[in-house]
Amino acid sequence: MREQQNYTAGIYCRLSSEDSAEHESMSIGNQKAMLSDYVKRQGWEVGDIYIDDGYSGTNFERPDFKRMIGDIENGKINMVVVKDLSRLGRNYIMCGQYTEIYFPEKGVRFIAVNDNVDTINNTGSMDITPFKHILNDMYAKDILDLCQYFGQKKSKDYAAFLSSSSSFC
Repeated sequence: MREQQNYTAGIYCRLSSEDSAEHESMSIGNQKAMLSDYVKRQGWEVGDIYIDDGYSGTNFERPDFKRMIGDIENGKINMVVVKDLSRLGRNYIMCGQYTEIYFPEKGVRFIAVNDNVDTINNTGSMDITPFKHILNDMYAKDILDLCQYFGQKKSKDYAAFLSSSSSFC
């Protein structure tokens, strides 16, 4: 992908479980602030901010993710910026589909800030990206197995564990 001078960024934020408050979670607020600051420091325009708070990364049927894809199709944004690869998703096949095929075909630059992934630079960090997608997928499956295991237990100890760690499920 060749470097362009003018980027209109879509900032994508996702968290799989909501805070107890009815407002967007603190993590979403932190992602939004961090990524907005990052984009502005680079001199790029923020086209829109897409937030899927309370949606699992294991599937891509998320309202704002779909809206972001629509905006790519309509030419509203030509860059996607996420905090890290796991915010894009935790399904390694679909993540690879977007980062390796869809975004490049659409001329969309993809940046995962904390993972040092930037599709404009074909650096070593891009070589490890598929493995990070696999690890994110495995993490989601491990958490699901843990939640299912403890969900079958009836004792007070397990119930206490579940109530203290329900944000993982």
